[in-house]
Amino acid sequence: MDKQYSIKVGLKAFVFAFAIILLLMIVSGILTRVVPAGGYQRAQVDGREVVVPGSYAEIERPEYPIWRWASAPVEVLFAPGNVAVITIILFLIFVGGAFTILEQGGVLEEGLRYLVRRLGSRKYLIMAIVIFVFMFMAAVLGIYEALVPLIVFVVPLAHILGWDSLVGLGMSLLPLAFGFAAAITNPFTIGVAQTIAELPLFSGAWLRTLFFVLTYVVVLLFVRRYAQKIERDPAQSLVRDDDAPLRSRYAQSDTTSSDLSAEMRRALLWFGASMGIAIAFILATSRSPSLSDIAFPLMALLLFVGGVGSGLYAGMGWGRVARTFGRGVINIAPGIVLILMSMSVKHIVESGGIMDTLLFRASSMIAGAPPMVAAFLVYLVTLIMNFFVGSASAKAFLMMPILTPLADLVGITRQTAVLAFGFGDGFSNVIYPSNALLIIALGFTVVSYPRWLRWTIGLQAVVFVASMIFLAFAAWIGFGPF
Repeated sequence: MDKQYSIKVGLKAFVFAFAIILLLMIVSGILTRVVPAGGYQRAQVDGREVVVPGSYAEIERPEYPIWRWASAPVEVLFAPGNVAVITIILFLIFVGGAFTILEQGGVLEEGLRYLVRRLGSRKYLIMAIVIFVFMFMAAVLGIYEALVPLIVFVVPLAHILGWDSLVGLGMSLLPLAFGFAAAITNPFTIGVAQTIAELPLFSGAWLRTLFFVLTYVVVLLFVRRYAQKIERDPAQSLVRDDDAPLRSRYAQSDTTSSDLSAEMRRALLWFGASMGIAIAFILATSRSPSLSDIAFPLMALLLFVGGVGSGLYAGMGWGRVARTFGRGVINIAPGIVLILMSMSVKHIVESGGIMDTLLFRASSMIAGAPPMVAAFLVYLVTLIMNFFVGSASAKAFLMMPILTPLADLVGITRQTAVLAFGFGDGFSNVIYPSNALLIIALGFTVVSYPRWLRWTIGLQAVVFVASMIFLAFAAWIGFGPF
């Protein structure tokens, strides 16, 4: 008989997320009626489209009827850039189905038990290492999307170590997003932005490294403090009721027994080899934006191959593997609806012709500001634009051609503008429900969006203040070389 499934978008979490994203769609639609339409001219630079500074002009408002706000989630499947949407949907299908096979076949639990046995009982050392690895991969190599599937393993690991799903997300999703923001040599934020700003590639790393270290310590202390609190009093867990099935399955797992059947050993070797190939490819292509585009779907594909093969080796048989995969897809299917809705927020704004207007209005606020205020405003403008444009490199090509001459005009260094851009790009990825990867990550767990926001909002406030202090320091010292 099948165990209860861990990856399943619950009705309550779905309704909450649906209502929030629907409201965002309506607000975006209203903006298309009250904000003048306008656009920048575009030019091709090294094969990528960038905006031409100073070319903004108002245009006739596109014909975009209200009923199309409701059809936007379907339209994104056929709009420019639809490959990314389709890739995300296939990703959800592969990961949901494969994880369910691993779970129902017992491979996941046995693999996590083995990992804990190998690492010993020093659970907080394990926490520190896992958080550092996720942050390092994001900050140095710019790997984000391709590591999202690993969340489905870190959350059960947190339960085996005696914690809850929020701790699991705090060890994976949180350091991913914060590492991306506290970038040191991230090619998709720092690399692209510095190239457009004509700065030496990855220059100014000393200050970004200091900020990375500070952010790592803050995240580790935040997650550790919460984990210790629920260890002292399990009733303090914010997801205690929702976590009950996972807690009963994993929290009492025997991590002392070393007996593995031959079938389970082969299943773990097959899955480990599949994941090893995926991670090796991700690391090898992390510095090449063109190749790294396929890392996300490849990770999902190899997880699928690893899951199916492991299920067969574990003795599930083709019939049960197929049925289990189908059940996993059904359980995660509501997440696909939420993804399409979250992606439609940007689609509505672009279809209404106001995306460039929002950028123009925001950049106009910066133009007359004193240097230190201007640095803060670059940060805030990036935070605003990140709500509509989730891709870091796409946002860099949209904003940096405008922010670079603005930085020269208001008296801040281009390096400071790049720093502010990086801060604004990453942290809000785990706040905005318009971010598809946030919806995916939460869909892998029992954690609803409101509960996630309640848990992380204090940490976001602390890091926001810290990043503003670093920006003020950068503006004060003339953070350069220029």
